[in-house]
Amino acid sequence: MSADIDVADAYGRGSTVFMGMKMHVASGALVPRPETELLGSTAVDVLHEMDLPAPRVVDMCCGAGNLACAIAHHVPTARIWASDLTDGCVNTTRRNIAHHGLAGRVSVLQGDLFEPLSTSVPPGTIDVIVCNPPYISEKRLDGDRSHLVALEPREAFAAGPYGIAIHMRVVKDALRYLRPAGALLFEVGLGQERQVASLLERSRRYDDIRAVTNSAGEVRVVLGYAKPQG
Repeated sequence: MSADIDVADAYGRGSTVFMGMKMHVASGALVPRPETELLGSTAVDVLHEMDLPAPRVVDMCCGAGNLACAIAHHVPTARIWASDLTDGCVNTTRRNIAHHGLAGRVSVLQGDLFEPLSTSVPPGTIDVIVCNPPYISEKRLDGDRSHLVALEPREAFAAGPYGIAIHMRVVKDALRYLRPAGALLFEVGLGQERQVASLLERSRRYDDIRAVTNSAGEVRVVLGYAKPQG
């Protein structure tokens, strides 16, 4: 999440544009950032490569639901579950799903990471999990990044002492839901790609771990594919 967006203006207008789509925004949910479009477009590319008749996708830490809506729009056969912890995120996601007429294919769940999926998504059935988690350390939020929480919720940014607390949990817990060769995609902060790739490698449960760069040559997405378990 960067500060290169006028959050106050977006909240004032009540909307922003993400991957060419109008997204409603409201206090209590992070305003979608332009850099997150790389995660969305990479997920769409992965789904197109998989070439499945009805792919199943989870948008974990969905925020305003921008990734869920964009993926559903660009992959019209996809079935998507969007999940987040707070009322603000869940309510904004529901509003965006309704605005884009996606209620038949996108469901919203509320709870702590994968916990709410346990009653609605069978294990081993998900093709792609996208996650734009909080990734700023608590120390930086109390220091040089304190401006980020002036208008937006702290929980959208805070990720433990090293900024990867949520990545660590998702790397482990995603394996329950990913099918063999299903993909897990993360947005990462600048300079975090080695840490996050290392999490995937150390788990020994992911193959073909990759970094994806933006037009400026910065790595902002890391992904890996779940190994079949023999």
